[in-house]
Amino acid sequence: MNKKNKKYITSFCNWLETEKGYSPNTVSAYRRDIHEFFNHFGEDQIINDITSHEARGYVFYLNSRNKSSSVARKLSGLRTFIRFLLRGKVISNDPLALVSLPKQARHIPVYLTVDEIFSLLEEPGADDTFAERDRAVMELLYSTGMRVAELASLNMTRLDFDTGMVKVRGKGNKERLIPVGNPALEAIKQYLPLRERLLLGAIKRGKPVEEEAVFVNNRGSRLTTRSIERFVKMYGRRAGITSRVTPHALRHSFATHLLEMGADLRSVQELLGHASLSTTQKYTHLNLDYMTEVYDKAHPLA
Repeated sequence: MNKKNKKYITSFCNWLETEKGYSPNTVSAYRRDIHEFFNHFGEDQIINDITSHEARGYVFYLNSRNKSSSVARKLSGLRTFIRFLLRGKVISNDPLALVSLPKQARHIPVYLTVDEIFSLLEEPGADDTFAERDRAVMELLYSTGMRVAELASLNMTRLDFDTGMVKVRGKGNKERLIPVGNPALEAIKQYLPLRERLLLGAIKRGKPVEEEAVFVNNRGSRLTTRSIERFVKMYGRRAGITSRVTPHALRHSFATHLLEMGADLRSVQELLGHASLSTTQKYTHLNLDYMTEVYDKAHPLA
């Protein structure tokens, strides 16, 4: 790749990280997609020379090798990159201006019923070494709807037991306050003695610990998202739940159950930390069966 293109990519990625507050993983994904774009045209090609016809050829190339959701993601990142170059007057024309994003099938988010949630939360028992911690994790995920990465990065100073609120740092470094239900607060309190033992045990063994982290493992380190995903799946399997049980399924369940109980869409959007209301709207069609059931029970002529 020529030096000019490398310079543009570096500037763009720096902007994503410093101005937009994107995570390193997100920035890396953008960088990979842009590199793929330039590599398709050859290392000597510069962005100014790419025509609309060539851009459409690239989209055809992507469609032949990727799912529509992957193509849409790649094109969305490229469009952000091109808008960045247009604002900086690096280029004067958008080669992707005439290219439309592929239509994507709407996927219904996986969520659990209220009975399944209760079964899942009751699953950690006396035979499980980290039962108090695991139950607190699942209670907090369902009580707040936070993302698993947000929960894994949570620090003790972000939890306020007096007000029953948690301050969450989400995507783009945006912060939001979420109420925490009493069962989740109680589960966390019951877990704290285990947390103390795990930290002290690690210190005695001469291991570096993360004292600010809410959820830790037996090495005194912050609990990883992968570990959380692993034990949530295990408890779901033990509870006999046929749906795919993941931390994200608990987030979906949180949103779905709130809407079923009459919460307005804007409030759920704020709680989930969605930038766009359209992202939250995917939960509304989940309630069709529920609304039909309510109609059948309540309407005189149903």
